[in-house]
Amino acid sequence: MDQYIVIISVIGIAALGMAWMPAFTKRTGVSYAILYTLGGMLIYLLFPHLLPAANPKTNLTYTGHLTELVVIISLMGTAIKIDRPLKWKSWQSPLRLVTIGMVGCIAVASLLGYAFFNLGVASALLLGAVLAPTDPVLASDVQVGPPNENIKFETKFALTAEAGMNDSLAFPFVLLAIAICHMGGSADVNLWEWLGYNVILRMVVGLAVGFLIGKLLGYILFTMSDKFNVLETRDGFVALSLTLMVYGIAELLHGYGFVAVFVAGLTLRNYEVGHNYHDKLHAFTDQSERIMLAIVLILFGGSLLSGVLSGLTWPMVMFSLMFLLLVRPITSYLSLASCNQVHSTEKWVISFFGIRGMGSVFYLAYAFKEAKFPHADELWTIVMFTILLSILLHGLTATRVMKYMEARFAKEIK
Repeated sequence: MDQYIVIISVIGIAALGMAWMPAFTKRTGVSYAILYTLGGMLIYLLFPHLLPAANPKTNLTYTGHLTELVVIISLMGTAIKIDRPLKWKSWQSPLRLVTIGMVGCIAVASLLGYAFFNLGVASALLLGAVLAPTDPVLASDVQVGPPNENIKFETKFALTAEAGMNDSLAFPFVLLAIAICHMGGSADVNLWEWLGYNVILRMVVGLAVGFLIGKLLGYILFTMSDKFNVLETRDGFVALSLTLMVYGIAELLHGYGFVAVFVAGLTLRNYEVGHNYHDKLHAFTDQSERIMLAIVLILFGGSLLSGVLSGLTWPMVMFSLMFLLLVRPITSYLSLASCNQVHSTEKWVISFFGIRGMGSVFYLAYAFKEAKFPHADELWTIVMFTILLSILLHGLTATRVMKYMEARFAKEIK
């Protein structure tokens, strides 16, 4: 059989299946990420020579670009569906999670990596930085609904906003690990230079690009179009176009593209908040994301059969379990401990559902392209197994837990 024909057939079937997956998940309580991962394993088991190689280690460029694309599309969709106004007080919970919680998670995971596997400073820090951010791509089951839903639900809001923000905030730590690796594993790097350029300057550039372009597009779509009919459009693909444009411009200006995309989406969402055009923008990004996710999850399932987990050991299994069941929940809960806006039950649920996914794969591929890290195979095995464990653990519990939490804590906004 022609490989190309097989590939487009698989993509078509997988993408078509995604049309029914949200309803299936809602009815059964089983995340479609589990089904597509298992489907990918089955497909690669039956047709090992008729599909492209799925081992992420063999083509870092391909792996990096594919996961990068699905993450930025997901970030735009995540931003557009957040209804809450941009106010410091109402955003306390996600801001605590992405600063105190995530930094604490990076520190503890790095120390555990050093202790469990005798990793060097660079590899241990990379492990912590790669695993710390939650994933916007695989977290749809614990995120808020479409725009203008008129429901206030702190649990889903915190998890949605956290997933949108923390991918960008983890990047400086990945770059710090790369810098340490370039110095032969020595931690004697210029921390002030790293803080000034990689943390502050690049973050500011990303924020500025996202805000300015999002504001400009909002002005064109909602203000100028009322005055000049030629500018009026209600096409949903505008959101995808904005995603690619903002990401590209931010990266060209040496800013963080992830933060630029999320901020652009939030800025556009807060321009004419109640307008029903936001529903179209979200619908298009959601559908695009699900098509991309179908492809990525099949490849992820195939990668599990390619030998990426062949070096799995019991210490690695213990590390992944500790990370998902202890490190993430405890560091996140402590970051929310003094936040009076969140009920204690919600704090534990928010802390538990730190879903790992495609963002971690992107960061690892990016780092291995930029520097030659020792223990690269071990890092791939740990990260991929942690993602698999997260898909299973969170994918079997998210729908049921969120249904219970919504019945108890969600409030309709009148």
